[in-house]
Amino acid sequence: MTHHPPSALLSAALQAAERGWHVFPLRPGDKRPALHGETACPRTGPCTDGHLKWEQRATTDPDRIRAAWSAGAFNIGIATGPSGLIVVDLDKPKLNSEGDAPDGAANLSALCERAGHPVPRTRTIRTASGGTHLYFSAPAAAHLHNTAGTLAPLVDTRAWGGYVVASGSTVNGHTYAVDGPALINPLPSWLRTLLLPQHPKHAAAVPAPAPVSLRGHRYAETALQRERETVRAAGEGRRNTTLLASVRAVGRFVAWGDLPRHVVETAFQAEGEALGLTAAECRATITSALNWSLRTCRPRPEAA
Repeated sequence: MTHHPPSALLSAALQAAERGWHVFPLRPGDKRPALHGETACPRTGPCTDGHLKWEQRATTDPDRIRAAWSAGAFNIGIATGPSGLIVVDLDKPKLNSEGDAPDGAANLSALCERAGHPVPRTRTIRTASGGTHLYFSAPAAAHLHNTAGTLAPLVDTRAWGGYVVASGSTVNGHTYAVDGPALINPLPSWLRTLLLPQHPKHAAAVPAPAPVSLRGHRYAETALQRERETVRAAGEGRRNTTLLASVRAVGRFVAWGDLPRHVVETAFQAEGEALGLTAAECRATITSALNWSLRTCRPRPEAA
């Protein structure tokens, strides 16, 4: 197996550091950190006052970078949290999965379509496995952490507590390289909302037929229950479409003030997740449907 010469990897590490990204060495030709673990910590150098993990030892200091990469052809890790990055990792299906299974890129595209947003464009890195890393600047007010499948299957994120293999690194003979846009854009606000930790749900928050609003009309409550049952009965391949249509059908009652929005969101979130949809898929579909209802709802018909 051939690797880039140390000078090329050193150059790539320095370039990353010039962008303010905190880097650390990975094993040559590998994704794993090359730094010592806690049990082997010599308690010298950066670890004089106690063992430092890779996220704490990642650096933008060019002298430390030159010293590290002078010892070998190390691949480059970027600690995403300290670097102010959130990276969306679009993976490929495993070799033993079904041949027609959608990959992470297709799943993200479907999520964006359901949410009514274009697929975001930003700095894109082609990974060694043929997947894709989308680099975004992390929102300053949100301390986001890693996720696995929260947005959609085969769509993970790396933030605080995570790292990515930088461009210029080589794994299994394949090099990580910029593919497409090079500029970094901020993480879209709607994706940020999906990645924020959700408040714990009370066990009694999603009962099936209980009254849902003290000030809602009985007709609105009946309509909500009927549409919940419609979602519950949706078959494979029609789950998201049915969820979208049912939320839109109830959305006019939110627009008219008959049902609180949070009650409708909670009810349909429970039904969607019970069908096997991910929490992120449900939130995106419900948000899109209710926003559409609020934009397009006509005034309530006058009583005869």
